[in-house]
Amino acid sequence: MAGLSPAVLVGLALISLAGGVGITALGPGGVLPTIGLFALTGLSAPVVAGTALVTHVATGIAGTAAFTRSGQLRRPHIRRTALILAAAAAVGTPLGVLVNAHLSQRAFGYVLAVVVAAVALLLWYRERAGVGRAAADHAAAPVPEHHPGTAAIAGIGAVVAVTGGIVGIGGPMLAVPLLIACGVPVLESLAAAQAQSIVIAAVGSVGYAAQGAIDWPLALLVGVPELAGVFLGWRIAHALPTRTLKRALIVALLVLAPYLAATA
Repeated sequence: MAGLSPAVLVGLALISLAGGVGITALGPGGVLPTIGLFALTGLSAPVVAGTALVTHVATGIAGTAAFTRSGQLRRPHIRRTALILAAAAAVGTPLGVLVNAHLSQRAFGYVLAVVVAAVALLLWYRERAGVGRAAADHAAAPVPEHHPGTAAIAGIGAVVAVTGGIVGIGGPMLAVPLLIACGVPVLESLAAAQAQSIVIAAVGSVGYAAQGAIDWPLALLVGVPELAGVFLGWRIAHALPTRTLKRALIVALLVLAPYLAATA
């Protein structure tokens, strides 16, 4: 944290709080601390990814505990999805860490920009599909829930894990919109992705720590407000409509993507 101004430190804390809310309220929120670290600190790509990723150990545990308490992770089919995602993460995350080690700072910025834009588009698709489904349910019988097969879940888990290892994000950011696009209900997707996030964060953190690529004081500054945001986001997910928050996040990510590419 040496050399960073108080304004930057406060900005990182606020961005991390918003990221924590996004993790459990919407799924895609864990990228915000990574964006903050990349845009505000001047750290190298491995240190940005490692410092961001280690904070997701605590947020993943907290999110898993919260969704276990609310009952989602006690259901056998959701536990099955979570376990498959976690197994894929154990294999895919080390590959992502390895890829990061071979990226230049500019290439890392481009990859982060692409990931941010992809998540924004997935969220937009999810929003449009949700509106269409609500209209169909109003006119006819409700559409039955769909649960993807093992191969599809493992494929999603692998893609999410490799990406998470590269840019320093947990599971919910990509896993939630991908699962929802496959027909899995929102709360079930959020719950399953939390368990995967623990594995991505733990395995990835070991890899980055072995390289000396974690700024521990910054990880604490980012992790504490992010963890507080996780519990706040869980309450929002169960108590309030999240459409406005979702649309705001879509706009923010679409604005941030070209900015990250331009400043890489």
